[in-house]
Amino acid sequence: MSNPDLPLIAELCAAVGAAHVLRDGDLVAYERDWRKRWHGRALAVVRPGSTAEVAEVMRLCNHHGVAVVPQGGNTSLVGGSVPDDSGTQVLLNLGRLNRVRGIDAANLTMTVEAGCVLQAAQEAAEAAGLLLPLSLAAEGSCTIGGNLSTNAGGTQVLRYGNARELCLGLEVVTPAGEVWEGLSGLRKDNTGYDLRHLYIGSEGTLGVITAAVMRLYPQPAASMTALAVCASVEQCVALLQLAQARAAASLTGFEVMSDCALSLVRKHFPQIPQPLPPAAWTVLLEVSDAESAEHARTVFEALLEAALEAGVITDAAVATSVAQSRSMWHLRESISMAQAEEGLNIKHDIALPVSRIPAFVNSTDAALEQAFPGARLVNFGHLGDGNLHYNVQVPVGGSPAEFLHRHEHAVNTLVYDAVQAHGGSISAEHGIGALKREELAQRKSPVALSLMRTIKWALDPDQRMNPGRMLETASFTATDP
Repeated sequence: MSNPDLPLIAELCAAVGAAHVLRDGDLVAYERDWRKRWHGRALAVVRPGSTAEVAEVMRLCNHHGVAVVPQGGNTSLVGGSVPDDSGTQVLLNLGRLNRVRGIDAANLTMTVEAGCVLQAAQEAAEAAGLLLPLSLAAEGSCTIGGNLSTNAGGTQVLRYGNARELCLGLEVVTPAGEVWEGLSGLRKDNTGYDLRHLYIGSEGTLGVITAAVMRLYPQPAASMTALAVCASVEQCVALLQLAQARAAASLTGFEVMSDCALSLVRKHFPQIPQPLPPAAWTVLLEVSDAESAEHARTVFEALLEAALEAGVITDAAVATSVAQSRSMWHLRESISMAQAEEGLNIKHDIALPVSRIPAFVNSTDAALEQAFPGARLVNFGHLGDGNLHYNVQVPVGGSPAEFLHRHEHAVNTLVYDAVQAHGGSISAEHGIGALKREELAQRKSPVALSLMRTIKWALDPDQRMNPGRMLETASFTATDP
């Protein structure tokens, strides 16, 4: 413990309790990212238990000129929530701010603290007979604050929108330790700039989200889930158009999975049922109906029958129970875990206009196969909202670490050039963090970057909030895989 740190550490202990200022022991759960690519070292891990304590921590760090890294469930995939390796940054973990403050059934809202795990918030809404539709694979560990800081997407964006669309109000602590109380829960409020939209998606670079008002919905009367086989990505898009025309707003899920993606699940998790034979593309569809199970089944079966007659799909399997539906979703959600079991891979979280996805996939697949013979293209994701997880796995028998070391930059350049050429985005739902900071600087328009920097300097003039993320130069580096 260096002498200059002593006053701040003592003041932090007084603010939140010495038991919640961590400096010794095994802090890897806080200082290493979920993908195990970024390893940092914090001056201290501070775990406040209230908004008032967060504000006091921020005031103290502001007074001492110390940078702060906000952290929720530490499930970032882009190196966005761990400290650098300087040992000078305070890691502000919000896990103790985990309460559901209240549910307003008449207003269809819930007020929840930033450290509340998403699954716990979902369960609280369900207990009140309502639905919090934000849903993603990490929902058992990610938190509401992190979801909002990255504008998380997930599997129901098609019907309900990203985290941004589900948030009606925020409580935020500024870098100086002031508290903005914006938990109104209003759907209409034309009284100036809508400040919540500055903080949603800002990845902790502007302030600390401590609570939010989230939009709720009535629970659907019934849901239907099915898997369908398509011969090409063009047919997947045609099926989406047909499903939107037939099911309209009741279409809540539309996920695509390439054969390569499902082959990894078959290899590493053979116990997970795959009710359809291997195919170029498998689509997972879900319809949620407000009327009845009978009505949902009628709509769903008519949709699949029309798709079969039109030649858009060649086979389908409809879940006949809640257990079968969960098994189908488990199949989709196991792809990332199967990839991890297979070894390190080059991940891309991209967004494209749905109409451009077939051209992008066909041309980029061919370019990658030519440039990196044998590389496996693990393509899956939320086709309904144009978001693909377009990942590249090492050729069979190759060294994943060596492949990443030699080819990651070239693969990224090829993929991101293609994304840009097709009018897409290099980050759909994972954020920028440290991983894509340089790509953002190269690919975002100069005007947009200038405006972003202006906002950053205005709200964080001392540049202490999550430095090295999104815009600034980082003082830590990714571990070479």
